[in-house]
Amino acid sequence: VQLQASGGGLVQAGGSLRLSCVASGRSFSRDVMAWFRRAPGKEREFVAGTSWIGDSTYYTDSVKGRFTISRDNAQNTVYLQMNRLKPEDTAVYYCAADRASGRVGPWSRSALKYQYWGQGTQVTVSS
Repeated sequence: VQLQASGGGLVQAGGSLRLSCVASGRSFSRDVMAWFRRAPGKEREFVAGTSWIGDSTYYTDSVKGRFTISRDNAQNTVYLQMNRLKPEDTAVYYCAADRASGRVGPWSRSALKYQYWGQGTQVTVSS
């Protein structure tokens, strides 16, 4: 079972990136999927989550209106579209999967809920 994140890179402030996370080894179509990030010297933090059919999404306040999480269950892939990037978005971004189906909300912030983690992809936003 593996989650493979990609799409990170170096971008100027105000730019955009699209992260992808491909799941393999089993179907993740029923899982809650999420993105977390860890900035240098900081704790890992929740960024965004989506229910298994995408009808429920939840974002941390700092990315609302700029980031969009989506998924393609046929491709076992979850995306994070990041627009209007800021230097404070610089971090390693990780995708994660929680086998428990259901809606997402504030309870989705806990990393303990997720059983599967990707290896991370670096996002660097220059000012």
